[in-house]
Amino acid sequence: MNTTILDKIVAKKKIEVATAKANVFLSELEKYPLFDRSCYSLKESVLRADRTGIIAEYKRASPSKGIINAVSSVQEVVKGYQDAGASAVSVLTDPDFFQGNLADLTAAREVLTIPLLRKEFVVDPYQITEAKAYGADIILLIATCLTSEEINNFSSYAKSLGLNVLLEVHNEEELNRSIFDTIDAIGVNNRNLKDFSVSLDHSYDLVNKIPDRFVKVSESGISDPTTIRALKQVGYQAFLIGENFMKTDNPAEAIKEFVKEL
Repeated sequence: MNTTILDKIVAKKKIEVATAKANVFLSELEKYPLFDRSCYSLKESVLRADRTGIIAEYKRASPSKGIINAVSSVQEVVKGYQDAGASAVSVLTDPDFFQGNLADLTAAREVLTIPLLRKEFVVDPYQITEAKAYGADIILLIATCLTSEEINNFSSYAKSLGLNVLLEVHNEEELNRSIFDTIDAIGVNNRNLKDFSVSLDHSYDLVNKIPDRFVKVSESGISDPTTIRALKQVGYQAFLIGENFMKTDNPAEAIKEFVKEL
């Protein structure tokens, strides 16, 4: 069997989490100043009339593209996203493959008054505690990396901390085995995490199979305002956009221009 990029990420992640657990105990994380703050609601923010439904991402690098943007500072970018009408902001915290870190999350939190997603490959509840301690409002659970039981347990734990849960699926099988009431939003990733190919067909195929009680999110491969309009018409309420803004010299300006065309 070929080892995919995802397999490598998950294997590395388990080592990373073991190290983090040895360095900072769970009881210590629970004493962090941000741990007790109340989270912003993703659903409320997405449905606000003055917001666009865009979940804009801060991402320095990716396994498929290498360095995307190593110069724009996290605070400058996420503040620009918020000012342009983003409904939420996503910050990647994976160090090895995306050059992110938890300090980025806290830096983003300082300038935001909209929901903040910790974009991470969650393989252990410890990372959910970390997300809360560093200022996140939303965690991501990726169905491809998790069993149904893990999705159920992790989402229940996140809810007990007051966090929003975004579940990411790629096909109908993942969707059907992952629907729990402890989830707030379901995202369809148009990028196949095993080979990184992108197709919007995934979003179109699954939109009517996602129960309406969940916020419906289309993720990846969205680079054009007309795509958002088309996805809205079929029932999506939120749109995760990463590289499209980050690959420019000025991501804050790029989202402003994008939103103008919406």
